[in-house]
Amino acid sequence: MRVAIAGAGAVGRSIAQELLGNGHEVLLIDKSPRSIKVESVPRAEWLLADACEISSLDDAGLERCQVVVAASGDDKVNLVVSLLAKTEYGVPRVVARINHPKNEWLFNESWGVDVAVSTPRLLSALVEEAVSVGELVRLLTFRQGDADLVELTLPDDAALVGQRVGGITWPPDTALVAILREGRVLVPTADDPLEVGDELLFVARQEMEGELADLLSKA
Repeated sequence: MRVAIAGAGAVGRSIAQELLGNGHEVLLIDKSPRSIKVESVPRAEWLLADACEISSLDDAGLERCQVVVAASGDDKVNLVVSLLAKTEYGVPRVVARINHPKNEWLFNESWGVDVAVSTPRLLSALVEEAVSVGELVRLLTFRQGDADLVELTLPDDAALVGQRVGGITWPPDTALVAILREGRVLVPTADDPLEVGDELLFVARQEMEGELADLLSKA
């Protein structure tokens, strides 16, 4: 997979390192010469250019990318890059970084954003996840489809403890995608029983979260 990352700061470079480690092709774009640190990510392609300009994105070959990540520290830049990637180049997947929570409402499909990642919201969610048992915690919002990634750690008095995954009637538009158990990541099957302390990860439509929380919290 070919990925273009607009913004070669610490965040952009870290994303690039992870993607390269997973076998993907990565192009880092930044207009600041100080950000072009080729030695920090030598396996990536680098482009000194303004990612808000069509001519720069033409040079980047954005039409050949399957994913664009708008990772700059400026929300205005990230919105423009997202919109151009989606409307001018038809990039299938656009991920955008939100720097300021007050701008979160802008990062949606109208601006070409498929997935918006708010660092303050994510950090807050991770704090909640670390201290909450028996409560549904929203970790990430997928702008396409109004779905969230949510997590709940099963308490010892949950009615679902001991039940098989396939025997539970989950709310509509809700999928159990992973179970974290004793340091392992399990892909759930119908015969897997739920255990005390399981961290359950769901993708669920936002309207279903209340119903899911009620089901999981029943004692």
